[in-house]
Amino acid sequence: MPAPLPVSASVAEKEIAELSTKIHYYNQRYYQDSVSEISDYEFDQLLERLLALEQAFPQLLRPDSPSQRVGGTVTKEFAQVKHRYPMLSLGNTYNEQELLEFDERIRKALGEEPYEYVCEIKFDGVALSLTYRDGVLAQGLTRGDGEQGDDITANLRTIRTLPLRVGGLPGGAREFEVRGEGFMSRAVFDRLNQEITEENERRTQEGKKPLTYLANPRNAASGTFKMQDSAVVARRRMDCYLYDLLGDNLPFATHTEALAALAQLGFQVSPGYELCPDIQAVIAFIKKWEFKRDQLPLDTDGIVIKINRYAQREALGFTSKSPRWAIAYKYKAESATTELLSISYQVGRTGAVTPVANLAPVKLAGTTVKRATLHNANEIARLDLHLGDTVFVEKGGEIIPKITGVDLTKRKPGITHVQFITNCPECGTPLQRRPEEVAFYCPNEKGCPPQIKGRIEHFIGRKAMDIDSLGSKTVELFFDQGWLRTVADLYRLRAEDILGLEGFKDQSTQNILAGIEASKQQPFSRVLFALGIRYVGETVAEKLADFFQDIDQLQRATAEQLTAAPEIGGKIAESVVAWFADPDNQALVAQLRAEGLQMAGGAAKLEALSDKLAGKTFVISGVFKNYEREALKDLIEQHGGKNVGSVSAKTSYLLAGEGLGPSKLEKATKLGVQILSEEEFTAMIG
Repeated sequence: MPAPLPVSASVAEKEIAELSTKIHYYNQRYYQDSVSEISDYEFDQLLERLLALEQAFPQLLRPDSPSQRVGGTVTKEFAQVKHRYPMLSLGNTYNEQELLEFDERIRKALGEEPYEYVCEIKFDGVALSLTYRDGVLAQGLTRGDGEQGDDITANLRTIRTLPLRVGGLPGGAREFEVRGEGFMSRAVFDRLNQEITEENERRTQEGKKPLTYLANPRNAASGTFKMQDSAVVARRRMDCYLYDLLGDNLPFATHTEALAALAQLGFQVSPGYELCPDIQAVIAFIKKWEFKRDQLPLDTDGIVIKINRYAQREALGFTSKSPRWAIAYKYKAESATTELLSISYQVGRTGAVTPVANLAPVKLAGTTVKRATLHNANEIARLDLHLGDTVFVEKGGEIIPKITGVDLTKRKPGITHVQFITNCPECGTPLQRRPEEVAFYCPNEKGCPPQIKGRIEHFIGRKAMDIDSLGSKTVELFFDQGWLRTVADLYRLRAEDILGLEGFKDQSTQNILAGIEASKQQPFSRVLFALGIRYVGETVAEKLADFFQDIDQLQRATAEQLTAAPEIGGKIAESVVAWFADPDNQALVAQLRAEGLQMAGGAAKLEALSDKLAGKTFVISGVFKNYEREALKDLIEQHGGKNVGSVSAKTSYLLAGEGLGPSKLEKATKLGVQILSEEEFTAMIG
């Protein structure tokens, strides 16, 4: 018979603390040390008692409680959170020669200084970033786009190998970040598909539609981490390996020291990592794990090679996308042969037509492949494709399937040679090919359905009007209803119409209309970007809005006047002039203005602090310790300076942070432009 619950919160608080400590300890012993000190029944009894106490005294529930392992939190939307440290991607290499060239670049950059590598297995899962504050797991994010990711903290707390609470780090750091790879093991993946098989047998007997099988462990992991109910995530027994530790003033000189500290704190560190004294040892490690990796409980696709010493990493720096001190060796992509059944053609927002091969289903790198990209007409001609050909299929980087060749020995006589289409598959308009471009385009931009829908999807995007209550499926549905033909039609949608559609409730309808209404407050530069003018991206839109200040001046501007704006070249100028010369686009601008969108206003004018930088132009590149890039740009302008996007002979300074772009550095050095450090800039403005 279970013990009665305490009558006071103070007694309950003491018992909760004791139970939490015990359960954390038994969890660590079982999952980290593979030692079971108590039976499963005894462990479950402890957990049930803790859950009962927390239910009776909900004010005592702590974020690091072991009860969070079982889930129960329901998250309707995952908030986007900016990473404190950007999660950059790695450059890839596929053979020993490229590895030797990488090593040669390291040797030249470090000179006579000795260096060593750390090799780690590259897992095929979901990159995660975990922040601990005062020893407690406070936040867990996905990689997202590298700059910001989704907050999936509630789901990550269900991972039993992940400590919810740890002791203090050496150096007394109160906050630190751990990175790793979340994954679904092959055993769990197989179990879930077996459960689907059993469920489908029942559904068949009842005449119900069968469930779809999980395609592969990586996709299943990604989908699981984004589930709304953390209790379901807990039942799927997700796991993770940790491979990086970040924070301010951490007392580690090398990566291996940091990994050892992670293991000591109770984290499940990436297995099999090895310190390699030279590139030959790296190659030996790669060969050792090429087949041995199949013994691991999850899928892998290569080896990550990193410089071990942090000071040397800092000296080597970054490119704009990846660190120079690390590289990923990818094992040879799995290849398969299958039959080319047909070719479909997809039309994008800009009218570009992309061919896609439809294949007889074939297993490849853990997934069933039915389609593969063919890129463009030139690729079809290069492969000399015939319908019915036996083709070789690979996954580019083990992600995107592509056709790499044709098995001519199996070509049947009389089969049809593939010719690229001459008319748009969506609207029938004859296709055109622009000079010096490989793609064919549909010129019917005002009447071709996928182009219209694509422009609307671009308009509502996060970096444009940011109408996140709408998505591509909703846009397609409203288009099919005949409600959307231009972006101005968004502002004419009515609640009574939307509520008449199946699946739309009061709340979702109000969210859509509220999001559309809120978009009217987006600044002029966002509106300009959202219009989708060719070659006018985010930065160009900001430059144009700041220079011309309103849509009327921009609309009247000649190509010559446009090129007077910062960083606006002839190609952009011609595109802008052509867009505003179109009567339909002029009418669109008038309609959007009538709906209340912002059609004027450049960047907010900043308070002047001094004229210390008057007459000086700056290019900013890299990541900085004490400033965000936008804050640096503001400071430059507040002290009388000017920001430009690219290095030229007229540039005064290249303000260089960590991970300075190599092309900017090379050009600045060649032109004799002064390279300025963050500290030197701070001293310059006082």
